[in-house]
Amino acid sequence: MATTNIDVNKQNVVDLLKSGKDHPFIIPEYQRPYAWSDDEIITLFDDLWEFSIERTTSESAKTYFLGSIVSFENDQGEKEIIDGQQRITSLFLLLRAVYTKLESEENKTKEINNFISKIQPALWLEDELTGEVDKTKTLLRSEVATDQGNEILRRILETGQTEKDAKDNYSHNFNKFVELYENKAVDNAMHMFQFINALLNYSILLPISADNQDTALTIFSTLNNRGLPLSDADIFKSLIYKKLTAGEKKSFAHKWKELEAEASKHGETIQSLFNYHMFYLRACDGDVKTTTSGVRKYFTEKGKNRLKPEIIDTLADSLNLWKVIRSGEILANESWSENKDILKVLDILVAYNNEFWKYPTIIYYNQHKDDPEFEGLFLKFLRKLCVLLVTRYLESPSISAVKGTVLKLNAAIIKTPEPEFVAGFKADTSEEDAMSLIVTPPRTMVRMLLKILAYDNQNQSELLPDKWEIEHIFPQKWDTSFFTLDSDETNKTLEHIGNKIPLEKPMNIRASNNYFDRKKEQYSKSAIAITQDFGKSNRVNWIPTDIKLRDKEITDQLTSLFAKWVDEYEPTPVPGVKPVPTPEQLEQIRQLRELGFI
Repeated sequence: MATTNIDVNKQNVVDLLKSGKDHPFIIPEYQRPYAWSDDEIITLFDDLWEFSIERTTSESAKTYFLGSIVSFENDQGEKEIIDGQQRITSLFLLLRAVYTKLESEENKTKEINNFISKIQPALWLEDELTGEVDKTKTLLRSEVATDQGNEILRRILETGQTEKDAKDNYSHNFNKFVELYENKAVDNAMHMFQFINALLNYSILLPISADNQDTALTIFSTLNNRGLPLSDADIFKSLIYKKLTAGEKKSFAHKWKELEAEASKHGETIQSLFNYHMFYLRACDGDVKTTTSGVRKYFTEKGKNRLKPEIIDTLADSLNLWKVIRSGEILANESWSENKDILKVLDILVAYNNEFWKYPTIIYYNQHKDDPEFEGLFLKFLRKLCVLLVTRYLESPSISAVKGTVLKLNAAIIKTPEPEFVAGFKADTSEEDAMSLIVTPPRTMVRMLLKILAYDNQNQSELLPDKWEIEHIFPQKWDTSFFTLDSDETNKTLEHIGNKIPLEKPMNIRASNNYFDRKKEQYSKSAIAITQDFGKSNRVNWIPTDIKLRDKEITDQLTSLFAKWVDEYEPTPVPGVKPVPTPEQLEQIRQLRELGFI
C-alpha cells in the first residue's frame, strides 16, 4: 500500500511567505477567480488591528490564527494552493500595500527600514549574495483559467500601483488596504508599527502540505466549511487548459466562464454536465456495468484522452435540453422544445426521486436530436420511459430497481431511436397487487403520480404552476364530533392516492384544514384542471368511502394510460435485422412450447 506524506507545521506570516523562495506559491488553473470583497478585506484588516492592540494590553493575546493553507508540491517544485487561495492572495496584497506606504516615507526610521527588510523576502526573490530583491520575481503567481486578472495581480505585486479606474478585485482590494492603512496611520501613527509587527510575526497560519493533488483535495474536502469545495470539473478545466496554446487559452477560458454562468442560470453546473456526458460516453462504449469509477477517475483514466478542448462545446449543446426542462426556453430550429405533450412528460419525469431518469433522456437527445422524426419519437420514448420508472419504483422503491435496466437502455439508445426496453409492471404482478402499489405509493412517488393524473386531464393545456403542494381532500385532522370514524383506519386512508390532489401553495394555505364543502371555492379557482373539476363538482361531502372509490378510479386510469403509452411505442422493424425478443417474450414462448402449442 502506498504511503501518504503530509506535513503540518504552524508558521507566522513572514516565515510562511518567505518559504516561497524555494517553492513559489501558485494558484492553479482549476481554482476559481479571486473573489474577496470589501467585507472580507475590512474584516481581515480590522481583526489584525484589534489583535495588535490586544498584544500591547493583554498577556493572553499572544498569537492570532488566520486559518489553514492546503497545498501540494507539483512537478515543477511549486506549491499548488488547493485551499486558502483567497486568504494567501489577500495577505500578499496587504503586505504589498504596507510595503508601498513604508517605501514612500521620506524620513525612514529604524522601524521603517527594519520592516522593509522583513517584508521584501516575503514578496520577492532575493539575490543570495547582495540581498537585493528582484521585484519582477514574485513569490505568488495566479494561473486561474477563467480569471482575466492574473497579469494584474503580477503587476500590482511588482509595482505597488493599480491602473486608474480599475474595476478588478485585485486592484480594488489593494487600494482598499492602502486606504485602511492610511486612515489608521493618521490617528495612530505610532501604533502602526505594532500592527505591522503583529501581522508579520504573531499572525499564525497552518500550512498543510500533501505529497500529491488527490491527498490535498481529500484534506480540503474534510476541512472545508467556508465555501464550495473544488469540483472534478475544476480539475478537468486545468487539465484541458494546460494543453492549449496561448491563443487558445483565452477562447477556452471565455467559453468555460460562459457555460458556467449559463448552467447555473438553468439549475445545473458544469460538474453535472460532465456527469451526464460520462453516461453518454459509457453508453457509446456499450458499458452497462452497474459499478463504475467516479466522474474524475473516468475522465482522467490513462490512455483514454477523454478531456479534449472541444468537450466544452459538447457540454454547451447538451445544456440545451436542460434549458427547456428547467427554464421553458424554446430552442431555435428544435420544434420539440415547444411541444406541450413532450414538455408535460418531461415535467412528470422531473418529479422522479433520483437521477436515473436524466441519463436516458440526455443520451436520447444527444444521439437523435437531428433525426427528422425526432419530435414524435422523443414523445413516445419519454412516455414509455415514464412507465418504466414509475412501475419499477412502485414495485421496489430504490435506485437498484432501475439502475441496471437504465444502463442497458442507455447503450441501446445509441444504436437506434426506438430501443427495446421493458416497461410496465412485472409479468407476475397481479391486478390486485398493481392496485395496492398505486393506492399506497411511497411518499417520494406521490408528486409524480399526481402530475401524471393532472396532465391526463384533457383540459390541462398548460404546464402545472411551479409552486404547488399536495392537498389532502379529507383533512389530516378532523373534528371527531363531526365525523365519528375509526382513527387508525381513517389515518391510513387519508394517505391513499385517492385523497390527494395538486393545489397551488397560496390556495393550499387558505384551504387550511377545512372540510371539503369549505374548500371547494379554493379548488374552483385553481389553474390545475383536475383540482378545478373537484371545486366545480356537485359533491357536498368527502369522506373515507369516497377516497376508496377514487382509489379504484385512479388505478384504472393509470393502468389504462400506461398500457396506452406502452402500446404506442412500437419499434419499426429494421430491414434485414431480426428483432430480438424481450425476456418476457422468451418466457411466453417457453410456456407455449411446454403446453405443446408451438
